Amino acid sequence: MRTRIRGWRWRRNPLRRRSDVVEAWTALCVAVLLCVGGPLAGIAAGWWAYDGARTRAEEQRSQRHRVPAEVTEHAPAAVPTSEGERQPTYRVTVRWTEPGEPPRTDKARVPAGTRSGDRAYIWLDDRGRVVPAPADGTAVWQHTLSAGACATGLFAGGVLGTYAVVRRVAGRHRLAEWEQEWAYTGPEWRRHCT
Repeated sequence: MRTRIRGWRWRRNPLRRRSDVVEAWTALCVAVLLCVGGPLAGIAAGWWAYDGARTRAEEQRSQRHRVPAEVTEHAPAAVPTSEGERQPTYRVTVRWTEPGEPPRTDKARVPAGTRSGDRAYIWLDDRGRVVPAPADGTAVWQHTLSAGACATGLFAGGVLGTYAVVRRVAGRHRLAEWEQEWAYTGPEWRRHCT
């Protein structure tokens, strides 16, 4: 049966090598970095992403306006989905008139099942082109959480990758130290065995 002695790398003993101490300190640093640095990296990246996404959403809201339009062709029927899933949207031809301008037509996304003659709202930019709706609060938060989670994962991956490299180098040094000590001790053992 194997007995495990906790903290043997921290205490003085004849089997401990310098590489063992380096590996023990590295493990402690990795634990601290994963517990503290990972969340901080995620929070910092999320904060940065939130500011950028919120600014872009405000710019979009200021540059786009919503107008009612008449759908001129049928959108494909709604597909049965489970509770809470959003229905797909389809690009169909719509017609709208802005005050003081002639009627215009273009393709726009409308919910599934929209019939010809139904009214739908579309978004136009400053040049009068059909564009997607500006990002709402949900989209901003989704972007924020995605950026934070990715940053935390990348940080953790970098820390664990570095730890793997340090362990590999420490293992090589440990074997080299043992080999050096065996070169010194081996002849003594052979002399006693013969």
